[in-house]
Amino acid sequence: MKGTKTFTTFQLTTLVLLRMLIGWHVLYEGISKLLIPNWSSAMFLKESQWILSGFSDWIISNSGVLQVVDFMNTWGLIAIGIGLILGLFTRLAAIAGATLLFIYYLNNPPLLGLTYNLPSEGNYLIVSKTLIEAVALLVLAVFPSGSEFGLDRYVSRFVKSKTKKEE
Repeated sequence: MKGTKTFTTFQLTTLVLLRMLIGWHVLYEGISKLLIPNWSSAMFLKESQWILSGFSDWIISNSGVLQVVDFMNTWGLIAIGIGLILGLFTRLAAIAGATLLFIYYLNNPPLLGLTYNLPSEGNYLIVSKTLIEAVALLVLAVFPSGSEFGLDRYVSRFVKSKTKKEE
């Protein structure tokens, strides 16, 4: 087939492993937020000192908006994690995950001159694990790990069979 790319088993296995590990991390983050009574993103948003700080302040100042953001953050993480682990709507899950992680990064980037009150698990300068994971999700979005090993394979077959029946 013209334009068809083939990957080695090792390449696909590595991509699937990366997808599942990031999926597990994202899912766990969402579930932990769900299980913590009265969890809120307010403390994280209060720490924002960079280009999204005004937007973060607006979210915090509107309790209804904060509740929607907290709900979307928690359930978004859970949905993204499940999608990545199962290889279901993989490209959408990877792009949504990368977008969410970039938003986290833009709120609290590890730049010189910025100090944060919340504890961090390491010392970073410009590049953080959040940024690395976001870029890894973009890599996953451009490779077919879900259609090679995941439920996307079955979704694709179903869509193709429906399309053929309609023709």
